[in-house]
Amino acid sequence: MEVKNNSTSSPRETLGAVRETLSDATFENPSYKGIGYFIRDLFFFGLVVVLLWNVNTWYLLPFLWFFSGMTIASLFIIGHDCAHEALFKNKYLRYWIGQIAMLPSLHAYNQWAYGHNRIHHGHTIKRGGDFVWHPATAEEYSKFGIFKKMMHRFFWSAWGGGFYYMIEVWLKGMVLFTAPLKEAGRDKWIMLSFAFLSSGLVFYFGGSATEGVFDAGAGFWMFTKVCLVPFIAWNYFMGITVYVHHIHSEIPWKTKEDWTPYYGQMKGTINYHVNPVMNFFFHNIFIHMPHHVHMKIPFYNLTRALGEIKAVYGENVQERDTIFGDYFKSTSRCKVIDSETGKWMTYEEARNSVEDEELEVSPA
Repeated sequence: MEVKNNSTSSPRETLGAVRETLSDATFENPSYKGIGYFIRDLFFFGLVVVLLWNVNTWYLLPFLWFFSGMTIASLFIIGHDCAHEALFKNKYLRYWIGQIAMLPSLHAYNQWAYGHNRIHHGHTIKRGGDFVWHPATAEEYSKFGIFKKMMHRFFWSAWGGGFYYMIEVWLKGMVLFTAPLKEAGRDKWIMLSFAFLSSGLVFYFGGSATEGVFDAGAGFWMFTKVCLVPFIAWNYFMGITVYVHHIHSEIPWKTKEDWTPYYGQMKGTINYHVNPVMNFFFHNIFIHMPHHVHMKIPFYNLTRALGEIKAVYGENVQERDTIFGDYFKSTSRCKVIDSETGKWMTYEEARNSVEDEELEVSPA
């Protein structure tokens, strides 16, 4: 393996220095590879849609819904890499394949890229910057109303990851908000048109199974099992994936004064090694730190990139293989952060901290 910087001295802790360790081969992205992965993922997505349309056996549907969420995730990652200019050199291939690949997850290509590329990657785990899974401080949480506290407790629990992503990221960031780009408005129109048209067709043909008689109940059931539940499943896959990438009890969020690009991209991301079946659909996305070091590395080269970075920055690379154990541990431990240190606290620790502060400032 070619390594550009193999000095034995302590490596410089700058993002530019880390990027210098990456070889030219790590960025190679022949079009046939990207097209091949796209066709493969499109095939599995089409297959699960056909199966969901024709299967009503109650004990098979949960497996098909799980499978559908995985296939939507795999296509989304294709679109994700297109938006990062990682998968194709040709801008037309990037746009059209990325656009199509993101439609099953109901994401507008340029609308999504605006928030993800500029904000999430530009300000990873920076307080007041990164908007994805942005934590509240103990003081902020103490001032929430009852309903807002209930929603926070659900969203930050092990069971709330999917609905957090669906409401806080997809609904607010993809549907209600429009990025200040002409392309974002156009792509949002394409996405919403696809959502209404595909849902309407599924409802209509699902309710027209009996010749000459339209059954609205049958149409609604077909919409639920083919469109709605797979979309919810996808949101859970996405929410949990983003969560484990950046939320961990040992990763404090920094203020803009203390944050650096090196800290955000190298120390604010964790690499997880998952089983081959899961990785078949998730395209190495859990090898996440190299992707944050340089967005233009295609997903099929992320393992190579990790090896090159480790050769120089091994002590700073976080690797784990306990993704689900870490998720449940973090969702029980990481609730709010200390306003001064950015370290994670439980609700009980946060309440005690706020009470102690109030005692300190109260008159004797």
